[in-house]
Amino acid sequence: MSELLKVPTMAEFMAAGKQPEVLFWVGCAGSFDDRAKKITKAFVKLLNKANVEFAVLGTEESCTGDPAKRSGNEFLFQMQAVTNIEVMNAYEIKKIVTACPHCFNTIKNEYPELGGTYEVMHHTQFLKSLLNEGRLSIEGGEYKGKRITFHDPCYLGRANDVYEAPRDLIRKLDAELVEMKSCKSRGLCCGAGGAQMFKEPEQGHKDVNIERTEQALETQPQIIAAGCPFCNTMMTDGVKNKEKENDIAVMDIAELIANAQDL
Repeated sequence: MSELLKVPTMAEFMAAGKQPEVLFWVGCAGSFDDRAKKITKAFVKLLNKANVEFAVLGTEESCTGDPAKRSGNEFLFQMQAVTNIEVMNAYEIKKIVTACPHCFNTIKNEYPELGGTYEVMHHTQFLKSLLNEGRLSIEGGEYKGKRITFHDPCYLGRANDVYEAPRDLIRKLDAELVEMKSCKSRGLCCGAGGAQMFKEPEQGHKDVNIERTEQALETQPQIIAAGCPFCNTMMTDGVKNKEKENDIAVMDIAELIANAQDL
């Protein structure tokens, strides 16, 4: 059994009369999906390593409302959003970090008009800031010289123009970053955005995630790096579809860094 992860809640901070440096918004995938839980754990290990005083909402966290909004249920979205905003404002939350670009985009861009204004960072941006401040160091370790291609999540890249933070982190691992033909502002969706994650695809010639996986495989990567739990699922499914799961790993950036640190 590995050492217990230190994950304090906002309620515990409040009871002690303290305020955390940052609220870690875990998100539905990071809380409930078995694969995404590993990303959550990797990120928590990095936060603990960097001595970041963070907290989670725990049972007080609800879905941001992104899937409801994207699938057209604005009423449900506003109900979910306002509930979250009331909780966070009661705790006087100022700064939020999340490993899910959907949560990132929704809280950053759609919560302010409902009364929730916070500084919101994607976990790759936050890890890069920890690196810049010297609170976290990255060694290449097992990823030195590995061919890694990065899949841009739509809500991180095209929706919010965050392209460099994840790539900087991959380079810091002394890995060889290889770009797909559709990358950065020309990136291709994994096929899960817009609440598509929760339904079967419509009739067509090819699933979007297969098309994207083929683009990734063209770069002959050893690892496909992702920065989103949904992208991770879709790319993993694509790699399995091509029967390459024994040759190519699909990993979140936080996992790459945590593994390199032997955390």
